[in-house]
Amino acid sequence: MSNPLIGRIVRRLRQEQGMTQQKLATRLGISTSYLNLIEHDQRGVTATLLIKLTEILQVDLAALSGSDERQIEQALRETFADPLLGTDPVPDAESQILAASAPAAAQAVLGLYRAFQAVREETGGITLPSGRRILLPNEEVRDFFHDHANHFPELEAAAEAMGAELPAATLGMNHALAERLRHKHGLVVSVGPLPGALRVYDPAARHLRLSETLPRESRGFQMAFQLGLLEARDLIEPIVKQAAMTTRDAGELLRIGLINYFAGAVLMPYAPFLEAAAALRHDVEHLAMRFGVSFEQACHRLSTLQRNGARGVPLFFLRVDPAGNVSKRFSAAGFPFARFGGNCPRWVVYSAFAAPGTVQVQVAQLPDGATYLCFARTIIATPARWGEPPATRVVAMGCEINRAGDFVYADGIAIANATIGIGLSCRLCDRQDCRSRAFPPLAHRLTLDVSTTSASPYRFEPVRT
Repeated sequence: MSNPLIGRIVRRLRQEQGMTQQKLATRLGISTSYLNLIEHDQRGVTATLLIKLTEILQVDLAALSGSDERQIEQALRETFADPLLGTDPVPDAESQILAASAPAAAQAVLGLYRAFQAVREETGGITLPSGRRILLPNEEVRDFFHDHANHFPELEAAAEAMGAELPAATLGMNHALAERLRHKHGLVVSVGPLPGALRVYDPAARHLRLSETLPRESRGFQMAFQLGLLEARDLIEPIVKQAAMTTRDAGELLRIGLINYFAGAVLMPYAPFLEAAAALRHDVEHLAMRFGVSFEQACHRLSTLQRNGARGVPLFFLRVDPAGNVSKRFSAAGFPFARFGGNCPRWVVYSAFAAPGTVQVQVAQLPDGATYLCFARTIIATPARWGEPPATRVVAMGCEINRAGDFVYADGIAIANATIGIGLSCRLCDRQDCRSRAFPPLAHRLTLDVSTTSASPYRFEPVRT
């Protein structure tokens, strides 16, 4: 297994379980000295040995893959690169060691940095025209979903139970949802003009009003959301309470996110959706048509297939607007999103805006050599009235390149020749001569020369080894 973190991860897991090197080596059938070399990343791990490690340490392959550690490492790199911290440069190797050997300590450092950011924003950061300073709770909620692998078994079970009672096969899903709302909750659903809103629920009148601007698949989602609000609240509230969000706004965002999760699980039942995804080789447009949902809803559902014993392909999921604002983000594929800055303009996520409505594909390689099959497509919302620009976003997903064969999007691509080098963000990217670079890298000294105009806006010294 070619993972530079695996030795440190094995050592940490062994120590957490109170196991000596000698005991683990004996159970693995290798010498203590060989295990010591593995734990110090001086020997690789064979596939056979890897399987034994998962059985003895009672973890799955994901725990040894280093994906969580790479996410932590990337966040540490960005944290230590913040010039306002006023610290000496922290070598990347030290961030890697901290992430792999002491993830709890690393998370504590990141927690302190988030608190520092909050204080910085509160005292001199984001200020509205009215003069009121605000803190955005979306990052806290994103972290919660990431920490739970974007999967909630109790909500899946409740959605499956409801789905088993819905006569969707005979009535169609939307009709079945409307009938359940009417028969079980005495709630009438109507579609019509709804200025400034997409869904309005009047509990006193037992009336759910949906905007006529919603496409059919979105009307179904809103009805499933309403059922989640009425029938899954007892499951969702304990999750919100236990999460203990730091602000009321973050708690409400989490509550809405969990109801959205439940709605998606009702429309796209876990087992049938997982089976269809494999059979269709993750052709998202085809999946969306089969389940009567939108492209974005199908993408989001793919990112939640994390059930023990029946996992889907690990994927990252991203939604971004033309200004680079990320409104949704999740990674089960180990893709290290930049948390505190913009992403790489060479990434297919941004070129997809130039080809509205079509799936764009890219084989993207990060500076550390990690390579991903990425695909992206625009999502264009219906404007409220003529003359108003439609809200346009790109939804993107991707997997590690060794799973590319599971996707129709890899067909016809000569991966070795089609690979495009991207960075995490300009400030953290070490690539020389990038014409798309917007900012100089934080970790390098610039080498500007008035006698030469280079292709890249910023030339810099390479890393000293």
